[in-house]
Amino acid sequence: MCNYALGDVKICPKVDPWKLYQNSFPNAIDTSMTPAAIKKLSRSVMDLSSMSEVKGISKSTSNLMTGGMFLKKSKPKSESKTNLIKHSATSSVESLQLDYLYEDLDEDERQERLEEEGRLKRGENLVKSEDDQAKSDGGGPLMDEALGGRKKRQGFKSMSSAAKSAASRLSPKGQRKKKKSTVALMKVFPNELEAQSEYHGFTEWLQTFDLYRGKKGEEEFEDDGRIVGKFKGAIKIYKLPLPKDLDDHTVMGFDPQYGFFQGLPSNDPLHVLVRVYVVKANDLHPMDMNGKADPYLVLQLGSKRVSDKENYVSKQLNPVFGKCFEFEATFPQDSILSVSVLDWDLLGSDDLIGETKIDLENRFYSRHRATCGIAARYDPCGYNQWRDPMKPVQLLTKLCKEGKVDGPHFSAGKVRVGEKTFTLQKDDKDPLWQQASTKMSEEHLALAVLHHWHEIPRVGTKLVPEHVETRALYNPDKPGIEQGKVELWVDLFPMDMPLPGLPLDVSPRKPSPYELRVIIWNTDEVVLEDDAFFSGDKMSDIYVKGWLKGPDDAQQTDVHYRSLTGEGNFNWRFIFPFDYLAAEEKVVISKKESMFSWDETTSKVPARMTLQVWDADHFSKDDFLGAITLDLNRFPRGAKTVKQCSLDMLKTDGSVPMVNLFKQKRCKGWWPLYIKTDNEGLLLQGKVEAELILLASEEAEKSPAGLGREDPNALEKPTRPDSSFMWFLNPIKSIRYIVWHNYKWTIIKVLLWLFTVLFLAMFFYALPGYTVKKIMGA
Repeated sequence: MCNYALGDVKICPKVDPWKLYQNSFPNAIDTSMTPAAIKKLSRSVMDLSSMSEVKGISKSTSNLMTGGMFLKKSKPKSESKTNLIKHSATSSVESLQLDYLYEDLDEDERQERLEEEGRLKRGENLVKSEDDQAKSDGGGPLMDEALGGRKKRQGFKSMSSAAKSAASRLSPKGQRKKKKSTVALMKVFPNELEAQSEYHGFTEWLQTFDLYRGKKGEEEFEDDGRIVGKFKGAIKIYKLPLPKDLDDHTVMGFDPQYGFFQGLPSNDPLHVLVRVYVVKANDLHPMDMNGKADPYLVLQLGSKRVSDKENYVSKQLNPVFGKCFEFEATFPQDSILSVSVLDWDLLGSDDLIGETKIDLENRFYSRHRATCGIAARYDPCGYNQWRDPMKPVQLLTKLCKEGKVDGPHFSAGKVRVGEKTFTLQKDDKDPLWQQASTKMSEEHLALAVLHHWHEIPRVGTKLVPEHVETRALYNPDKPGIEQGKVELWVDLFPMDMPLPGLPLDVSPRKPSPYELRVIIWNTDEVVLEDDAFFSGDKMSDIYVKGWLKGPDDAQQTDVHYRSLTGEGNFNWRFIFPFDYLAAEEKVVISKKESMFSWDETTSKVPARMTLQVWDADHFSKDDFLGAITLDLNRFPRGAKTVKQCSLDMLKTDGSVPMVNLFKQKRCKGWWPLYIKTDNEGLLLQGKVEAELILLASEEAEKSPAGLGREDPNALEKPTRPDSSFMWFLNPIKSIRYIVWHNYKWTIIKVLLWLFTVLFLAMFFYALPGYTVKKIMGA
C-alpha cells in the first residue's frame, strides 16, 4: 500500500483499486447500483491508480479520498480531452459525496474565455492575494479564483448516478477530437519597438541631442549637414527645497528628495555582445526591369561592417533571410546599428533599397529591459529553450535589488514582491508542471511576476517580451518614402556577465521531398460533346489531364475514343515529385523564369492537385469538359461507387468527411468533375475514379513506378469497348463498327433488293432465248 504525502507523485499498479475503494469506503457503496454501473465506477476508480499527479492527498490510506484532489484519466497521447473529477469528503469515511465534476479545458478555449473576462494573455493563472494568511494553499477560494471561475457544479442523488456520469465523462466515446498542440509563439509588433506607446521610445531618462557646427540655415534640411555629433544625457531643473506634498518619483522610482538621478548606471565604456536576427523583408521597392529585386543584407555597427551579398535572394520582393549576425560592441562608441537591404546586380554597382537604424544604447539602459525579451513561458530545454543567461528568479531578484523592493520571497505556490503576493495555479496540461521540482516551480512563479512587473508600485514598468519587430526601410535619396519593411529582433548581452548559449537557428525551413502518384482508373457520366460523323450519335473522345505545381507541370492520359456513354477506361499513372513545407502547407517551386535567367527563382504555392477531363478533337482545339481541385491537406473523401458521387461531396459546412493525404498517405474513390456557371453555380460534368498515393522520396526510391503504363510496376492495359478507336486510322474497323453497326439492316435490305433486281433482269434477259430454243426444239 502506498502512503501519499502532499505533492507526491507515485503509482501503485499492484493495488486493486476496487478493493481499495471498498476498504476505504465500506458504507459509501449504493446497493441499488446495477452491475453495469458498478463496472463503470470500477473503471473510473481504476484510473485513480494510474494517475500521474495527485495533489492534496491525505497521508492516511483509509482517508485517501479526503481533501481536494484532481484525478486524471490515463489515455493515449492522441487524445487531448482530459476529464477531471474533484472529490471532496468529510473526515468520516462513512459518507462520500462527489461535489464537483468539471472538465479541464484545452489551451485555446482557456485563452478565449480569459480574453472574454478581460484577463491578460500572459500569466493567465496568476492571481494576486492581498491576504495570503486568510486563504488556503490547496483547493480553496484562492484556487477557485485562479481557475478563473471555470468550476461547473453538479450534484448527484446517489453513487449510481455519480458513477454513470463519471464513466460517461471518462469514456473515450465522449472525448473530442484532438486539437493541435499549442506551441510557444513570439509576439510580432507591427512597427518599431521604440514606437510602442508602453515603452516611451526607450528615452524615459536618457535623451539624445544633436550637436551642430556653424550657423543655423534658413531651411531645415540644411541643418542636417551641420551635425557633428550627439549628446546623450538627462537634464532636470527643479527648485529646492522640494514641496513636501510632492507625490512624484524619479525616473528610477526613488524618492526625489534625495535627487532625481538616483540609481542611474555608470557611463564607463561597456562591452556588449550584440546578436541581430533578421527574419525577412516585406514589400520591397522593385529595383530591376522585371519589377523585382535581388535583395541581400548589409549590417554595420560602428566600424564593423558585415555583407551577406553571396546569399542574395533572387527575384523576390518578400525575401526570407533567416540570418543571425553577431557583433562585439563597446558603448558608447558603437551604439547605432544600421541594417540595410541592397539589390544585387550582375553588372555595375549594387543599389540601396532601404535601411533602418537602431539605437542600441537606449535599449540597453532602458528600464523596460529591451536587452533580451522575456519569454512567454519557461522551458529549460527544447526548441523554446530559455535563451537569457539569467533565469527568471535571477532576473526578478536583480530587478527587486535595483528598485530597492523587498523580495522575492517564495513559498508553496506563491511569491511575494514588496507588498504584493502572487499565486500561480498549476497547469495539468503542461508537462513541465507534471515533472516540476520546487526549484522549477520558483522559475515559473518568477516568470509570471516578470510579466506583471508593471503592477508593482513605484518601480513597476512594462518589460519587453520575446518579440519580432517590424521596421520601415528608408532611402536617403528618397526621404520620407517607405521602401519596404524588415522583420528582426536584437539581443544584447553584457560581456562582463556569463555569456548566453548558441544563437537561435532562424534559417528558412527546408522543404521535404515527396512524390505524389495519381492513378486514373476510370471516368463515368462524362458529358458527350461531339456528334458521330456517320451516325450523328453523341460521343466524346475522353482524356484526363492533371497537375500539382501548375499547368506547365501537367500530365495527361491517353484518349478513350468514341465513348458513347461517358465512360472512359485508362489505368494511367501520373507521377509528381515536389518539395513540401509542412509548417506552411505549401509546395516550394524553384525554376528559372526564362532561358536568359541567371539563377532560379523560388516560389510557394498551395498543395493542390487539379484533375481535368477533356474532349479530344482532331482538327480543332480540344474542348474542356470539367475539373476538380483537391487540397492535399483537406479534401473530401472519395465516394465508393459512382452513384454515391455527387456535388454534395464539395460542401464545406463540415458534413462531409475530409482527408489529409499527408497523414493518410493513400486514398481511392470517385470525385465529381464540374464547371462553374454564372446562373446555376456548379454544374456536374462527369466523374473520375482515381487513387492518390503519397510517398516520401526515400520510399519512392525503394518502390519505383513508371509513368502511364510503363515499367516498373506497370499497370494493366484497360479493357475498352471495340468501338473505341480513331476512325480515319482504322478504315476496316470504321466499316465494321460505324457503317455496319448503324446501317446493318439498311445494307441487308439494299443487298436483297439488288439481288432481286439482278435475278429478274437475268430472268427477263434469258427468257426470250430460252423460249425460242424450246419452240425450235433445240
